[in-house]
Amino acid sequence: MELRTFFAAQRLGLLLAAATVFNAAAQAPVKLPPDRDQLERKLVSTATLIESSSAARQIQASGIEAAATHRTRARELHARAGAALKAGQLESASALLDDASRAMFEAVRLADSNELVARKQKIDFDARMESTRVLLDAQKRIAAEKGGGPRAGELSQRVEAEMREAQQLAGVGRLVDARTKIDGAYLAVKAAIGNLRDGETVVRSLNFASKAEEYTYEIDRNDTHKMLVQMLLKDKRGMASVDAMVDQAVGAAEKLRAQAEEQAARRDHEGAVRTLEQSTRELVKAIRAAGVYIPG
Repeated sequence: MELRTFFAAQRLGLLLAAATVFNAAAQAPVKLPPDRDQLERKLVSTATLIESSSAARQIQASGIEAAATHRTRARELHARAGAALKAGQLESASALLDDASRAMFEAVRLADSNELVARKQKIDFDARMESTRVLLDAQKRIAAEKGGGPRAGELSQRVEAEMREAQQLAGVGRLVDARTKIDGAYLAVKAAIGNLRDGETVVRSLNFASKAEEYTYEIDRNDTHKMLVQMLLKDKRGMASVDAMVDQAVGAAEKLRAQAEEQAARRDHEGAVRTLEQSTRELVKAIRAAGVYIPG
């Protein structure tokens, strides 16, 4: 009786052990081989990530070499994955696509690095500062040639003051504010140069290849003044009379701009140029209404 009990217990123990192993095996994830259709879809989505996604644009815009290097690496891995998939090497293709994604994620991390972004901002700020300095020198020279008088000198002094303020902001690490300040100065002096010939642009003495080319120039000049209205007048709001004058001038400018675009669409570029000049003059009124002198 005791012997039978012993063997029964032994058999029960073996059955329990076997059941434990079976259950563990049943619960363990089974690694299935990669599916070709899924890999083909992943190949396409990874290509989108590398070439045209917001992450790709962020890397491109950052100008950071290390980020660009990782993106190039992602492209190479993606190409190898495509070759492996074509050759039927599904495991290899899957691993290479994972590596390509990781390379892109690292590229994005580098592009978003505060230190590197700050370095890029400083480079861009310095470039805009130099462009503003060059334009300001040109504006002073043209104003002297045309007898621009004290009002032209007033603009020069204003731009120089904004350049100094921008430099001070950059010196304490406030690069975003510094860039906003120098952008305003840049647009102001750019607009001034375009208006220094009493309604005639400085480049009018040049020969445009066509009225369509002249229209393109006037579009840029009009855009410059529109940006000035947005950037230079945002701190000038508050007085109802000034706001009304600004709004009236901006509204007139927008209607004229739309009319010019319709003329251009009909290939009447000569008429579009004249209408754009009127639109720009309305924007000059808006800027002056808020107390910012722009010649023209």
